[in-house]
Amino acid sequence: QVWLVESGGGLVQAGDSLKLTCAASGRDFGSYALGWFRQGSEKEREFVAAISRSGGTTYYANSVKGRFNISRDNAQNTVYLQMNSLRPVDTAIYTCGASTNFLGLTQESRYDYWGRGTQVTVSS
Repeated sequence: QVWLVESGGGLVQAGDSLKLTCAASGRDFGSYALGWFRQGSEKEREFVAAISRSGGTTYYANSVKGRFNISRDNAQNTVYLQMNSLRPVDTAIYTCGASTNFLGLTQESRYDYWGRGTQVTVSS
């Protein structure tokens, strides 16, 4: 069992940066792959980024590649999402998930635990 709490969202202007944090509590944080998903208004939740258990492998949606960076600190039980060059289309609730799976981390169904999310709003 792991509990996830996101923070760091807010209202920014296009071109700005934000760093989201997902803090986990529970056992064996290092045994979970972690991912960030987002859901905009009247949209389905979509994959943003994921990172393997060791942090050695990362995955990104094409829409954020080159702008966002996912990282983790297993000693601090934390995963981060650094978001640069933000655009209005990035406006969404960002949620982190923890997965016991090795593969398929771009798929929502592969995640076992979820946080409640943090709102990111990017104005033009």
